[in-house]
Amino acid sequence: MNGFEKRTEEKKKSVLESAFALMNNDAGVKNLTIDDLVKEANVGKTTIFKYFGSKENIIHEVFIHFLNEMGDSAKAIMAQNKPFEETIIEMSQNKIRFLDKVNKQFYLDLMAYFTEKEDDGSTRIMAEYTKQSFDMMLDLFHRGRKEGKVDLKYSDEFLILYFQALVEGISNPSIYERILPYTEEWTELLVKGIAPNK
Repeated sequence: MNGFEKRTEEKKKSVLESAFALMNNDAGVKNLTIDDLVKEANVGKTTIFKYFGSKENIIHEVFIHFLNEMGDSAKAIMAQNKPFEETIIEMSQNKIRFLDKVNKQFYLDLMAYFTEKEDDGSTRIMAEYTKQSFDMMLDLFHRGRKEGKVDLKYSDEFLILYFQALVEGISNPSIYERILPYTEEWTELLVKGIAPNK
């Protein structure tokens, strides 16, 4: 990467970090303005429009960046190959850490953005993110079976449907706002629910 490309990437990163800071508060996405972003990122309007095209694209990029960070950290946890229960607890704690980094309104805006948007791009991105999450969970369930922590009577299809039902239920706007403080309890129930009877 040459010096010009490096400066370009640094400016883009600065704009995205500034947009995240402006969106990560009680006002959320609704009060994000290009003028505020220009001040926060210390760049000109032309730079913002040159790199992102619109406020909507900036919001989209901030949300994508957040999802990618969360997904990458989950992949890193899975790559450690720790025992099932340790991994699922760490995955839960990881999610809690990410949710602690953001204002409740940011999370609600993120969920609304991907669940209420009609365009193919957002739908495709959320579908990809969900597929990666389900694939990781299936790998984790396989690890749990080998360790005797996941009952063998549950098929892969059932486990994914079970996990999907939980995730889709939590994705419902009337639920995700209320369940946020219960991430740990939700994980504990998930682990206990699929464990073999002793």
